[in-house]
Amino acid sequence: MSAQIGLESLTGLIAFARTASLGSYTAAARSLGVSPSAVSKSVQRLEEQLKLRLFMRTTRSLALTPEGRDLQERTLRLLHEIEQIEQAAASARAEPAGLIRVTAPLPVGTHILAPALPRFRERYPKVSIDLRMGDRYTDLIEEGIDVALRVGDPGDSRLISRQLAPHRLCAFAAPSYLAKRGTPRSIDDLMQHDCVNFRYQSSGQALRWPFQVGERLIEMTPSAGIIIDATDGVLAAVSAGGGIGISPTYAAATYVERGLLVPILPELAVERFVIAAMWPESRRGSPNVKAFVEFLLEIFPTPAPWDIIVAQAERKAHEA
Repeated sequence: MSAQIGLESLTGLIAFARTASLGSYTAAARSLGVSPSAVSKSVQRLEEQLKLRLFMRTTRSLALTPEGRDLQERTLRLLHEIEQIEQAAASARAEPAGLIRVTAPLPVGTHILAPALPRFRERYPKVSIDLRMGDRYTDLIEEGIDVALRVGDPGDSRLISRQLAPHRLCAFAAPSYLAKRGTPRSIDDLMQHDCVNFRYQSSGQALRWPFQVGERLIEMTPSAGIIIDATDGVLAAVSAGGGIGISPTYAAATYVERGLLVPILPELAVERFVIAAMWPESRRGSPNVKAFVEFLLEIFPTPAPWDIIVAQAERKAHEA
């Protein structure tokens, strides 16, 4: 019985809201595809259920009572919510297609995201991808970005976020450099080595190298003979024998896999921040965003393949 009353009430609210907006039962009936008498009876039943007079009726017009105006505002909000539910359901059924704008830090985009994009397009050939890479902060809403990959705190409550993987930092060096200078066994040993450091393009600050010593996080800024403002530049210089450098494991893994770099003090490596996917609340129902975020979860598995590569190199070094 309660379900029947609820359905009647909803029908009455729809009829009332349409009548209030259009000014007559006839106009409301025409827009709803029913008879004027059906609209009139629905509104009358609603008034009886609520024990309120919603319209002041004359032979020529209808005018809202104060109670009617209040109910109209509330009903329009309710119907707007219902419309959003319908739109979300329609979006869920829709096939991903059109343009999706994505932004990512340069190393994340270069080493993880960009190589995977052809696989995404094989799955969704109707989707075109506009990928923008760099460490400049992007306001997703102002710049019309659909999905962003970021490292660290999102810092924007307007965004929905999903954690993808830890951002793990480790020191690396080329075997040729270590053959000449030896392998450091402690943080203090690093002070005696040539270092290649990273400088943030956004702030101009040099990276402070973090190390996890027991429960303590120790940070140091090494004296660096070479400073480069791009992660791939640091790795290129380090793999050429320029000294010891620090890098995210996802960027260094391909060098490690080819034997160009080996991890240094890997037991002190730090999971610094988190790589996360973020998108505006307004994109929640977008088929493109849903498909892309699901794809991101595939290419950021746990455990991460790049961390497995570094761990395998560490084991080989200990065995040797």
